[in-house]
Amino acid sequence: MKTEKSDRSRKLYERAKRVLPGGVSRNAVFTRPHPTYGMTGAGCYVTDVDGNRRLDFANNVASLIHGHAHPAIVEAVTQQLRQGTAINLTSEVEVAYAEYLTARSECFDKIRFVNSGTEAIMCCLKAARAYTEKPKIAKVEGSYHGIYDYAEVSQASTPKDWGEADHPYSVPVVRGTSSSVLEEVIVIPFNDTEHALSLLDEHTGQIACVLVDPLPHRVGMSPASAEFVEALHGWTRQNDALLVFDEVITYRLEYGGAQDWYNVKPDLTALGKIIGGGFPVGAIAGSSEVMEVLNPLADKVLFPHSGTFSANPVTMTAGYTAMRLFGAGEVARLNALGDIARKQIAEAIESTGIPACVSGAGSLLRIHMKPSPPRNYREAYPAPSETRMIRTLLDYMFRNGVMMINTCSCALSTPMTQKEIDILTETLHEGFLKAREAASESSVAVSVQ
Repeated sequence: MKTEKSDRSRKLYERAKRVLPGGVSRNAVFTRPHPTYGMTGAGCYVTDVDGNRRLDFANNVASLIHGHAHPAIVEAVTQQLRQGTAINLTSEVEVAYAEYLTARSECFDKIRFVNSGTEAIMCCLKAARAYTEKPKIAKVEGSYHGIYDYAEVSQASTPKDWGEADHPYSVPVVRGTSSSVLEEVIVIPFNDTEHALSLLDEHTGQIACVLVDPLPHRVGMSPASAEFVEALHGWTRQNDALLVFDEVITYRLEYGGAQDWYNVKPDLTALGKIIGGGFPVGAIAGSSEVMEVLNPLADKVLFPHSGTFSANPVTMTAGYTAMRLFGAGEVARLNALGDIARKQIAEAIESTGIPACVSGAGSLLRIHMKPSPPRNYREAYPAPSETRMIRTLLDYMFRNGVMMINTCSCALSTPMTQKEIDILTETLHEGFLKAREAASESSVAVSVQ
């Protein structure tokens, strides 16, 4: 099913450029020569304003666990809309949803809702500082945790500025980032226990928390090893620091989140994406002791926090409905479908002879133009030739009716079946051939020059 952008997308973009920087409100949806404008979504398919229908493996960057316009969510939200969207009072559905999520995950004693994954991470770091009275945080090199100054350090470092592998530099993302921010973020290598602990030891007594994503997307989408996580947890116990998990994306991977993979539990967890049922959301969850820093009943509130749209009843209704539909059975079914997808993609890679591989876990996967899955951010960092191949592949997929996340990743949704996996892998097979051709043509061009 080949699709093409029509004149309507181009005209909309001309209007957008007059009022939006670059014509968009999030760079992730920007494409050349102009973005595609969505019109409707139903199940695992979306249709753009030009009438093109595509199979959606992006799912709004892994936030739509049930795809688009799930009837039960639409019905529940419609009822809530008639009752009000945001009232300067709390709501019963907030309490019910909090009860549900704290029962679902073993280490969630208390939870507080916010409005995005970035805000959830920000609150986790601020809560850790309030609880420990320490200023510094440690995070994995290359790991994405949103756009809070401290969380984004070294999420986009390059060979020109990232320093030695065993002692990564703290590299800013945004021009003008304060040097004091960089000094307060300790960057550790992923799944390298020895060097990670050595770096943490250099800052004993100063670190409030160690922040870890169990399956970091930008690091290569390979799981954090049990040894690595347990060692970090042990270090935090010995040094009066907290272990914080970023499960904004990974909470979909097990019934209680990816933290179910490990024998240790984080003190705090940041949530987002799927828990909003398609609406903006975030949450910070953790032990009663640590979450007490947010308690307005305390004699001295260590972390005063509020938010105009936090726990608004529309998001709470959508999220509560969505997560009850995503029970243990559906988690297992979708994870099994992910296993099938990775197997079929690996077979397509082998049959086309392209130097590529597939990583991921559960209902998430990522394709790399490398012969084996990267073990850390530096191995995941693409060479120029790999970037060209990925762009060729993504462009082919999009033009032929399959949407992926722009890192060449997929997030499955519950409306999907074997049929959709077959469409994905069949289209990828042809896309791999196109990417291989592009690499060959590029190689010839370079040799001629």
